[in-house]
Parts: sequence; structure tokens; C-alpha cells
Amino acid sequence: MKKTLATLGAAVFALLPLSACGGSSDGMTTLQVNEVTHSVFYAPMYLADSLGYFEEEGIKIELTNGGGADAVMAAVLSGDADIGFCGPEAAIYVQLGGSNDLPTVFGQLTKRDGSFLVGREPEPDFSWENLKGKEILAGRKGGVPAMTFEYILREHGFTDAEIDLNFDVAFNLMTGAFEAGTADYCTMFEPVASEYQAAGKGYIVAAVGEAGGEVPYTSYIAKRSWLNKNEETAKGFLRAIMRGIEYAMTEDAKTVAEYLVPHFPSTSVSSLAVSVESYRAIDAWVTDMQMTEASFERLQDIISSAGELERRADYAQLTDNSYAAEVYAALQA
Repeated sequence: MKKTLATLGAAVFALLPLSACGGSSDGMTTLQVNEVTHSVFYAPMYLADSLGYFEEEGIKIELTNGGGADAVMAAVLSGDADIGFCGPEAAIYVQLGGSNDLPTVFGQLTKRDGSFLVGREPEPDFSWENLKGKEILAGRKGGVPAMTFEYILREHGFTDAEIDLNFDVAFNLMTGAFEAGTADYCTMFEPVASEYQAAGKGYIVAAVGEAGGEVPYTSYIAKRSWLNKNEETAKGFLRAIMRGIEYAMTEDAKTVAEYLVPHFPSTSVSSLAVSVESYRAIDAWVTDMQMTEASFERLQDIISSAGELERRADYAQLTDNSYAAEVYAALQA
């Protein structure tokens, strides 16, 4: 993925495309946001939309699903998306590839892995050692989900020879492959994991985020040039999401679920409520959307452990916390 992004970045920046951001006849600013996948893990963003927080900022968002961080970053680099929502590793790869208009992390939403490990049999006394000799679908090589999972296994004493992660299945196709018989375990986000278990297709045996600890898992990324031209829009975008975070953390789970239905129309309120509770239980969301240097360096430790980092990226060049800091301070005042 890093080689693909570096190559694409060099080509795209040479073309200097226009941003996808634009106005509309009703005076609203429409933002094209490309998300890495669609999950209740990102509930605060969907709540900001359903509760009208974006509208109050004069913003409309148009969401597209990239189906992986590489595709999200490609959309940002090409100008097809104003804002990418994925792991910071995608921006790291572009920075290391070299460019004059770096993708910049300007807000973080989740602070740990949001996937749940699903097996084919119930394991009430699950231990990570149970995975020795087992094949696991945990994401594509070079992506934070797979690298985090690999890091957890090493932390539990697994040698390289004992780690059997299947990298051959695209991120958004893993569940279907697992259901078709591929691998012994699969990582799934909510609400898919809970629905899969409720249907008797598998059993949740562990929360990956609890084992993996805190890491800047998903963040908002835009080109530096876009941020320079759209500072107030960027602040309004973050302000709406911070209000969504507060709502997701404090309101009754069923009430939260009811506002998520427009973004998950085929999922029941009860299932969505279970998903919200699952993410609350693992403390998935940040309150202050600034990405810290310590968490960024831990992410680089994880990437390095997976053999995907040729050299360390520069936190100061890749991150701009000024928008999140200003918005958060104003909301707390």
C-alpha cells in the first residue's frame, strides 16, 4: 500500500487538481468525505449529521466508502474527496514518498481498534494463545487493522512462524470470505459482529481494541492546501463531530441508536444500541480530537513491528492540531 500511495501521490500532485469542496444554491458548503469503512465505530460522525450539527455549521457531507485506507488516501490526493477518514498510516506512507502538499491529520476520532474477533465456536474462556496454528482474517497488509492484530500477537509471545494472518482478502470482503469458509477467525466491526453472532454464524470471542491499547486508529485527513483555504469549514466540521462525540458518550444507547438508523437503514435499533454499548465499553472515542505525539509514535512502533516502515515520519509535518485545539477549548468554555 505504501508504494502505491507514494507513486500515486507523486503523479497527483503534479496535476494540482481542484478540491471537491463546493457551495450550493442553499448557501451550504458540501464536503466530500471518503470513509475507510461504514461502521457504528464512527457513530459520532453520523450523529453529527442526523442531529443537524453539520447543518448548523453550514455544512452538508456526502459520504463515500473507500473500502480501505489506500483508496481513501487516493481520493484525497486526487481531489475526489475533500476529507479522508482513515488511519494516519496512509498519510505516513505519502509523507515518506515525498510531496509538496502533504496530507495532514487535523482531527482524530477513535483511539483504539474497533474490531471484534469472531470465531466459529463459542470460547467463553478465550485466550490469545488459542490462535496458535489458526488462520485469521484481520485486514490487508500495511493497514492498521492487520498491523495492530499482528502487534498484539507478538505482545503475547507469538513468533513470526506462529502468526498466520491472511492478507489476501480485501478489507470490505473479509466477512463474506469468512462466511464462505475462509480462515478460522475474522475481525469484524459493529454492527456486523453482533449481527453475525445473533444469526448464529459465529461467536465474538474478544475485543481487539482492549488488547491493542490506545492508538490513533482513525482520523480526519486533508491536503495542506485544502486546509489553508478552508480553515473555518474545517473548524465547523470538527465542532459538529465533537458535539456528536459528546452525544454518543452520554445519551441513552437506544436514543443514540435511533439517530443512527438513517445511516444504517437495514439494521434494527436494538442491534445498533448493542453496538453503541460495545464501543462505549472499550472506550473507543476521543473527547479532545487532537492527535498526540505519543500516540503517533506508538502507531509508528506498530507499523515498524510489521516491517512496513522504512523510516520514521515527522509528527510535526504530518499533524495540525490547531483547529481541534481551538474548537475543543471553545466548547469547554
